[in-house]
Amino acid sequence: MEHQYPNRPPRLSNVFKKFDPPLYFITCCTFDRKPLLDSDRFHEHFVALMTRKCHDGIVCGEYVIMPDHIHFFLRIDPNRYILGKTIGFLKQSLSKPLRDKGIAQPHWQPGFFDHILRSANSYSEKWDYVRNNPLRAGLVQNVNDWKYQGTIHTICY
Repeated sequence: MEHQYPNRPPRLSNVFKKFDPPLYFITCCTFDRKPLLDSDRFHEHFVALMTRKCHDGIVCGEYVIMPDHIHFFLRIDPNRYILGKTIGFLKQSLSKPLRDKGIAQPHWQPGFFDHILRSANSYSEKWDYVRNNPLRAGLVQNVNDWKYQGTIHTICY
């Protein structure tokens, strides 16, 4: 029996079918955890890219850009995209403002962390964790003061 996710074991097809399309929690880190991302230019580029891609089936919800990593919630059209290739494309596209500043590559660590959210409660817990990252890192006194965060599209679970 063929299943919709050819790179995943068949025993998981029922799990993934339940969350179709899945909602992912994604984390991408800079190479050697260099602080490259907390700039207005990078933030603007991220928002513009993710706003543009929503019309193509790549939908970003909440996000937080930290100096050396980025967290975001992502839903992709599984009939058009594979998660790994999509993240590779996004990382390549997000390198543009870094290249424009003359920052030598590599910009990103290989790979990324992903987690499929299986409930509205899980989504809420992850978002609370992510949005408190700047506070835990000592970058702000109040979580709302971190300017490199937001919501591109409201993703309902």
